Amino acid sequence: MISFTGLLGDISSYGDKLRYRRDLDASKRRPIAVWNCSRRCNLNCVHCYSDSKDKAYAGELTTDEAKAMITDLKAFNVPVLLFSGGEPLMREDLFELNAYARGLGLRTVISTNGTLITADVARKIKAAGFEYIGVSLDGIGRNNDRFRGKVGAYDEALNGIRNLVNVRQKVGLRFTITGQNYLEMPLLFDLVEKEAVDRICFYHLAYSGRGGDLKKNDLGHADTRRVLDDIYNWVTSFAARGVSKEVLTVDNHADGAYLYLKLRRTDPARAQEVYHWLRANGGNASGIGIANIDNLGDVHADQFWQNVSFGNVRARKFGDIWMDTSHELMGKLKDRQPFLKGRCPRCKFLDICNGNLRVRAWAASGDVWGDDPGCYLTDEEVFETPTPSFKSL
Repeated sequence: MISFTGLLGDISSYGDKLRYRRDLDASKRRPIAVWNCSRRCNLNCVHCYSDSKDKAYAGELTTDEAKAMITDLKAFNVPVLLFSGGEPLMREDLFELNAYARGLGLRTVISTNGTLITADVARKIKAAGFEYIGVSLDGIGRNNDRFRGKVGAYDEALNGIRNLVNVRQKVGLRFTITGQNYLEMPLLFDLVEKEAVDRICFYHLAYSGRGGDLKKNDLGHADTRRVLDDIYNWVTSFAARGVSKEVLTVDNHADGAYLYLKLRRTDPARAQEVYHWLRANGGNASGIGIANIDNLGDVHADQFWQNVSFGNVRARKFGDIWMDTSHELMGKLKDRQPFLKGRCPRCKFLDICNGNLRVRAWAASGDVWGDDPGCYLTDEEVFETPTPSFKSL
């Protein structure tokens, strides 16, 4: 994640404290764990990485198995457990498992489509102590309904957001940028402000699950740059008007380099400070700072690597799986730079990008270590005079 508000302002949120760290050694870092606690979902989203449907899936972790996994996560010092899906609110023991995790001292969050959050559910979420609820919206009105595969999904999600805001639960929007919805981003910013939403995350498209079918609808590089300019302008507008909103982009660390280059033209001193924090962040953290455990207990480098498992939490403790570099992909992801091909090895921003999203490169070309097509930086930007050195890190 690239926190535009954090980098352009103060590094202050708990998430920023996890993102911008000096201990870049993969052996010391502990990942945020994204757990697909249920694959079942009441919607049928066109870009779903888990290809979920509204049906029961056999073999999902039981309550006792999930508690054993959560115990192992805590023992491994995982900082955050993110309940994802499918739709996590369709798992009947969600609140029981959250209470167990919170009792161990784990921070917990939910990633949801928002359509099941009635006023009663919102109150239950608030009372349960979830730190943050991320609600996915991929357009306004009919466009969101088209992405979600259900007429009325937008109104239901918006009602869920309002219910969360009403109980003072921290809530954010999650928006996946594609060629079919990027023109509605200004409306999403207006919505965030109007509805008193705390945060908005813009996800670049990852070609995984049903999201692979949208590859042909991904933005071109020129439009992506315009989108980043719009995000920058909105963040600076919020700051100028004293509007407190957290704005982040996800799944494309070229965004950090683009932000640095933009600032270098207008505010060189701030640009150096931003570069300092981006270098502390270390770039893409698949297999390092982000982990995925699917509904069956299989461990993946992140939620988009569903076809590559490093082991199952039923058989081994999560920490043992995560630190076992005998699996070739896990070993290389933890120290990937020697294996990168194409522009990456010569890129001046490698230390703040770390090769970007490898699963997107794999989906696009079949080569895990080839160029990520999501990188929209020009050759001139990538290979120009080196950036400042921050040896103090």
